[in-house]
Amino acid sequence: MKYWVIGVTLLAALSTWLLQQTAVAADGMLKIPAGSEKLMASLKRHAPSLPIESVYGAEVPGFFGVELKNNTILYGSADGKFVYYGGDLYEMGAGLVNVTENRRAGKRKRLMDAVPVEDMVVFSPSSPARAYVSIFTDVDCGYCRKLHQEIADYNALGIEVRYLAYPRAGLGTPTAAKIISAWCAEDRNAAMTALKAGQTVPMANCDNPVASQYELGQEVGVHGTPAIVTSDGRMLPGYMPAKALAAEIGLK
Repeated sequence: MKYWVIGVTLLAALSTWLLQQTAVAADGMLKIPAGSEKLMASLKRHAPSLPIESVYGAEVPGFFGVELKNNTILYGSADGKFVYYGGDLYEMGAGLVNVTENRRAGKRKRLMDAVPVEDMVVFSPSSPARAYVSIFTDVDCGYCRKLHQEIADYNALGIEVRYLAYPRAGLGTPTAAKIISAWCAEDRNAAMTALKAGQTVPMANCDNPVASQYELGQEVGVHGTPAIVTSDGRMLPGYMPAKALAAEIGLK
């Protein structure tokens, strides 16, 4: 059984790691619920740079959820003595419900819904789509290429695939330049297909959403590609065959 109390050293390390990925919330902008004052004072004392985005009453009495900028959630006791990091909270009723992931999914959906579809590279079924998924993709990753080789299978099941850019090596890399070229191509779909087949496309640059989509991926918790986000905000990391994905999103 894991210890669930994080010491001062680990909190400081967590704070430093998160700051490398996101900005700190501005002082005075955070609204905290009544009863969480001792917890917040303790977090401020032990991890003053922790990028807290929101605080809410957790499903466990006497605890609060603390949402961080990269869609990470901590749980802390109201008395400020304990904080839990590194796992999800489950409610045990008729079945197991991951309440932490449900919370993350809600935020993820809000962020994804704000992205204009015209900023994505979209592969649609020939008939009206029955569902859609948004996929953070990299043109050089093996499983991204495997998924794209089966794009017709996804479309045949009525699934619209909406690609967002996520160059795993980071911005300013050769892979990012390829992805930008796809987004700047006259025919984005053809360029995406060519790159994922290992072919070259004319290098191009333009006003493009690659950087903002890469940053969005980090904010919603992408750690590798492909990362599939369902229309209700759930994250399905990794490649999934068309039939498995259809079952996951409720298509029969």
